[in-house]
Amino acid sequence: MKFSTAILGSAFVASALAAPLTEKRAARHAARSAAKRQSNPPFKPGTTEALHLSNTSEVEYSSNWAGAVLIGTGYTAVTAEFTVPTPSVPSGGSSREQYCASAWVGIDGDTCDTAILQTGVDFCIEGSTTSFDAWYEWYPDYSYDFDLTVSAGDVIKVTVDATSKTAGTATVDNVTTGKSVTHTFSGGVDGDLCEYNAEWIVEDFEEDDSLVPFADFGTVTFSSASATDGSSSVGPEDSTIIDIESGNSVLTSVSVTDSTVVVKYV
Repeated sequence: MKFSTAILGSAFVASALAAPLTEKRAARHAARSAAKRQSNPPFKPGTTEALHLSNTSEVEYSSNWAGAVLIGTGYTAVTAEFTVPTPSVPSGGSSREQYCASAWVGIDGDTCDTAILQTGVDFCIEGSTTSFDAWYEWYPDYSYDFDLTVSAGDVIKVTVDATSKTAGTATVDNVTTGKSVTHTFSGGVDGDLCEYNAEWIVEDFEEDDSLVPFADFGTVTFSSASATDGSSSVGPEDSTIIDIESGNSVLTSVSVTDSTVVVKYV
């Protein structure tokens, strides 16, 4: 009987400890939904004017995108894996403010400005508290959370697949935990894809019509990065690189190979 009581007591304590964490996560999701979190096309530095890549420059600068963008026609799928970083407050930042960044893959959003099919993971820090959210979006609609637990250090595989210019899927696989979630878009979306771009991006995303304070995310390495172009699989080696510029400072450094996109916070 004593043994059983101990087990029940331990279970009660565990439940009591878990409940506040569950409530905090629910509150964070509610606040995120109310805040209308959204990814955007790349902006010209210091503006909210869309940056359209020319495909003639090896490096461009944006207020909100860092990563690699392929420019062409017929891109119908994009995928990659990355390890979720532990974000930190940037140098000179306040421990009382929340800082975030987001890693994602997508189709369109640059030379096509009518839609982006994308999926990824947000990572945020406020004081010593970090939080992580997996999401999907068909821009210009807002993003929506997946019901998937994500932690720093987890290996995540992200994939978008367009079955037409108004339909497709967004999938996030937590390789570490073995859990996977998919959202299917079956038409009725706000904008048509052009299938002109494939991208691997770390973004300073938007909440309530302004960019969130940008977190120091260390390094995000998109590995096994590929896109489907017609019937062929292509890597990011011929991408245009985008770095984030804020004021007079360049905040990121991006490099690519035939299968990786490395985005560093500098």
